Amino acid sequence: MRVALHHVPSQAVAEEVAQETWLAVIEGIDRFEGRSSVKTWLFRILLNRAHTRGEREQRTTPLSSLAADDDHGPVVPPERFRGSDALWAGHWAAPPRRWEGEAEARLLAKETLAHVDDVLALLPPTQRDVLVLRDVYGLSGAEACEALGLNEANQRVLLHRARARVRAALEQYLDGGNVAIGGSA
Repeated sequence: MRVALHHVPSQAVAEEVAQETWLAVIEGIDRFEGRSSVKTWLFRILLNRAHTRGEREQRTTPLSSLAADDDHGPVVPPERFRGSDALWAGHWAAPPRRWEGEAEARLLAKETLAHVDDVLALLPPTQRDVLVLRDVYGLSGAEACEALGLNEANQRVLLHRARARVRAALEQYLDGGNVAIGGSA
C-alpha cells in the first residue's frame, strides 16, 4: 500500500490498488514464468496498477508537475568537498555530521518518520520508487530494475540522488531548518 500511495491520491484508493493487485496475482499465478522472483513480479503488478489508477484518478495535471526535474546539477554541493589544490583533493571538506544525542532521539521519533514520508512525497516519482523498493522493501538492484523497467546504471543514479536528497532534508530538519529538495541537495 505504501508504494501505491505514492501514485494515487488517497489511502482508500491505495487500499483498492493493493486488493486489485492481490486478485491479479491469484488470477495470474498460473502464468508466472519464474523469470523473476515472485516479489519482483508482485511489485511490477502493483506499480502498473497504481500508475494506471493514479492517472485515472487524476485527470488534470498541476502546472507545478510540468516543471523540468532539476537532476542536472550536482547532488551534493561542491563546496562540501576539498578543492583540486588542497591536500586530499575531492575528499569531504564538510562531511555529513553524525546524528547523536538529542538528534538521534529525534530521528527515532514518530514526528521525524512522518517528516521522512513528507520528504519522500517531494521526490520525483522514479527516485521515490527506487528508494522505497531498495531501502524500505529491501529489493536488490536487479529486482528494482526489473520492477521499474530501468537499466542498472539509471537505477543506481536515481537511488543515489534520492538518498542524497533525503539525507540533506534530514540534516536541515535536525538542524531546525526548512526542507529543500532541489537539485543541489
